[in-house]
Amino acid sequence: MASAVAAPAQRLNRPNIVAVGTIVWLSSELMFFAALFAMYFTTRAVQGPEIWAESVELLNIPFSAINTTVLVLSSVTCQFGVFAAERFQNVRTGTIWQFSKWGMREWFALTFIMGAFFIGGQVFEYAELVHEGLTLSSAPYGSVFYLATGFHGLHVTGGLLAFLVVMIRVSKARRFGHSQATTAIVVSYYWHFVDIVWIALFSAIYLVQ
Repeated sequence: MASAVAAPAQRLNRPNIVAVGTIVWLSSELMFFAALFAMYFTTRAVQGPEIWAESVELLNIPFSAINTTVLVLSSVTCQFGVFAAERFQNVRTGTIWQFSKWGMREWFALTFIMGAFFIGGQVFEYAELVHEGLTLSSAPYGSVFYLATGFHGLHVTGGLLAFLVVMIRVSKARRFGHSQATTAIVVSYYWHFVDIVWIALFSAIYLVQ
């Protein structure tokens, strides 16, 4: 009887295979972005500080700082959604203004909106830079800028799609259980990852002149 009781406890203590697989995959993504950073700094060294500074002056740093703040705060709202998922709370139990009673879906929906705002801001910034004459092929700076920020934007868009999948999957589930909570947690790993990468990109591109 004792062994029968102990066996389930051992299974519960095993690492979740989905979470472990996600972490391994994110490690490979980290290497990809490391290559983009290497490309950026190598191109900068070859071009020289004077030529590089001419292109950097085109950047709207205050606007990008606001956009970055929104994305960073979205990690906070995402984590609140994870906390709700961990206590198996799918939807809010109070009014829409009672944030302490929000469930996973409300927090994830807010995170989605903030992430979409970031992508919209990035598109607006691209349009402004193209209007100023900085395109993908106009200068080496333009190439590395659009490649680095563009690939990150694609990753953010992938995260937004993941949030949609999670919310749709949860809405169709009969009850909110371990499977749904695990999915929410795994998506949060990815979202925190793209946020951290953007902080590094923003620092390298916008702050390090």
